[in-house]
Amino acid sequence: MPIERNLVHAQRHIRTLALATACAEMGARLRTIQLLTGLAPSHLQRLFRQPLEGPRRGRHPDSREWYHTANLLCRTEASIVVALYRRLASRGIDPPNALVGAYRHYLSSCRSVPRITFDRAFDLVAHTAGRWLVSSRSFSVFTCPHCHSEYLTGLSLAPTSNHECPFCKLLKRYACDPRVRAAYPLRAAPTNPQTLWIHACGPGYRCRS
Repeated sequence: MPIERNLVHAQRHIRTLALATACAEMGARLRTIQLLTGLAPSHLQRLFRQPLEGPRRGRHPDSREWYHTANLLCRTEASIVVALYRRLASRGIDPPNALVGAYRHYLSSCRSVPRITFDRAFDLVAHTAGRWLVSSRSFSVFTCPHCHSEYLTGLSLAPTSNHECPFCKLLKRYACDPRVRAAYPLRAAPTNPQTLWIHACGPGYRCRS
């Protein structure tokens, strides 16, 4: 029995180290990795003494005000990251690995420099799910009644139209805004904002119809 317990502990520790390494490779700050893995700061500092791509240092982002003042493309991609996380978490994947998987999928679909950093994704999910560094939620996920895309909105808001939907706004601006076309290049203009979302998330992700 002691041998089995030690083996289980070793396997768990290996998985934790793998999670920490994945976060660091995607540019996570030490504080973010600590909150996701439970590893002590001193352990992380020894582990990432000479990291390849991270982890980053500096102040942790706070998305509670940022999201409401961010530009349309940032709000769209923030919603995509959180929606991807929710889909993975709903399949029984534990929250830290669901976040890593969602962000990895997001990165793989970006055709330019990602607008959402891993730390920002972590903060958005934390304030949507009420976990890790926060004790209460600040965001909720709303399904647009017009295009059926899922997007972030304030916790106290209950939209009754598509007025706040970033995906509907994206479609409306697609033909006249070169920044939107450059961010989501398509051979033909999409017929609905859901197409933009599916295109941005890649062929392996399907939005709810």
